[in-house]
Amino acid sequence: MPLAGALYAALAYGTWGVLPVYWKLLGGVPLLEVLAHRVLGTVLFTAALLAILRQTPELGVALRSRRERLSLLMSGVLIGLNWGVFIWAVGAGRILETSLGYYLNPLVNVLLGTLLLHERLSRAQGIAVALAGLGVLVMLMSHGELPWIALVLASSFGLYGLLHKLTSVRPIAALAIETGVLAPAALATLCLATEPVGGALLTAEPLAQTLLALAGPVTALPLLWFASAARRLRLSTLGLFQYLAPTLALLVAVFLYGEPFTRAHAIAFALIWSALALYTVDALRRAGATGPIRRQSA
Repeated sequence: MPLAGALYAALAYGTWGVLPVYWKLLGGVPLLEVLAHRVLGTVLFTAALLAILRQTPELGVALRSRRERLSLLMSGVLIGLNWGVFIWAVGAGRILETSLGYYLNPLVNVLLGTLLLHERLSRAQGIAVALAGLGVLVMLMSHGELPWIALVLASSFGLYGLLHKLTSVRPIAALAIETGVLAPAALATLCLATEPVGGALLTAEPLAQTLLALAGPVTALPLLWFASAARRLRLSTLGLFQYLAPTLALLVAVFLYGEPFTRAHAIAFALIWSALALYTVDALRRAGATGPIRRQSA
């Protein structure tokens, strides 16, 4: 395993795993303000990166294609929904449910591939999806409601990944366009719904001001680290790292913030972990049978 690839993967998924701490520290700032600063900060940061890397022409190439414009518009809406629900859930003390969502994400990807891309499920994948469904059913029966936060996060990020599978735009340019789609609403929020204009970025404590100012880099850098890891690692190896983020989030939820880990949680997570283990073993077996896996371009 290339050391640099493993390091980039660990940085990306490790950062995503502890991000709940970052957003928790902004608990005194209204959700829409946090989201607006995250969007605008990401637009500015990715625009600067494109200029530094001399990749700005990619924006024009992407925007000239109607298909690419539509895909990036839809993925922008999806990532905005994902970020908003995630930040709200962290503030509401439901980090554990966000962890469940990102454990479900690989299995949602399998399901989306089957339903929308007409990919065939292997027997192991079918059993894994069924086990994950049982885990969701346990949460429904225990709490009397669907774990909607987990389902929204898993499905929105799954669809976001699916759209990226269908586009040829590279990550930095794609993220710049996606957040650019959301930028007018973010700018309107900071201009019309805060007093003074800019809100907490000007009036909050220094720590909150710093965190808001860094929201763009904190959002974009893990995506760049992920892209760097994807260029260096086999997809099967990269897939193993994806469980680092929800595992860290689970540990943060239970041991740092004291969220209750009930018997229902234990059963649901055990079913989903079993599903992920089965899915991973099947993916590794298939990788071994087909030889070296093409590295993902980014």
